[in-house]
Amino acid sequence: MPLSPHPDKALLLQAALTHVPFDGWSEPCFKAAAADIAMPIDQARALCPRGAVDLAIAHHKEGDRRMRQELDHTDLAQLRFSERITHAVRLRIEAAQDKEILRRGTTLFALPQYAPDGAALIWATCDDIWRHLGDQSTDFNWYTKRATLAAVYSATLLFWLGDASEDGADTWAFLDRRIADVMQIEKAKAKFRQSPKLMRLFSAPAKLVGQIRAPAPPNDLPGRWG
Repeated sequence: MPLSPHPDKALLLQAALTHVPFDGWSEPCFKAAAADIAMPIDQARALCPRGAVDLAIAHHKEGDRRMRQELDHTDLAQLRFSERITHAVRLRIEAAQDKEILRRGTTLFALPQYAPDGAALIWATCDDIWRHLGDQSTDFNWYTKRATLAAVYSATLLFWLGDASEDGADTWAFLDRRIADVMQIEKAKAKFRQSPKLMRLFSAPAKLVGQIRAPAPPNDLPGRWG
């Protein structure tokens, strides 16, 4: 499980949050945050070599931490599996709290030079969710589960940013529909596996895909061949 940020970095992040709505995750924001807590800029850069970008990453990871904390206090056994996924995604979105700060982060990670960071953060969030739901897959399913959830999470997050409905009701209805779509895909996959003709037809590709394995901890590489 990811460690909590360095205490001084946490202080720097907290100070930056007051500036992000106005300056974005930018150099002026980073310098202002350091000045607010009287931290020498060299010390701040030692904690965050990429400045505000590192703080934006830390902010996202803090949201993941809050989500994990809430999931740890949820009796998931009382929920159907689709409800568990819906609940986890909703917890993660609610953990973002401030829409403008999140909007600024989305803008930052949409830039080409930071897009890989943004993709890695979303992937890690979805991996967190699946692990908390007890996923133990080590084959190609490891990737499909996380890729599918990443699409649902990203789409719902963008919908939430523009949602003006009371208590985000439209967002949660949107999320319910996306999860229902995913469950239909899972049902179709199950029927495919139960069809001898289709399995014979796709036996060669299936064998190739079966060679793919999930990353072995602590690596965060794309994967490996079995």
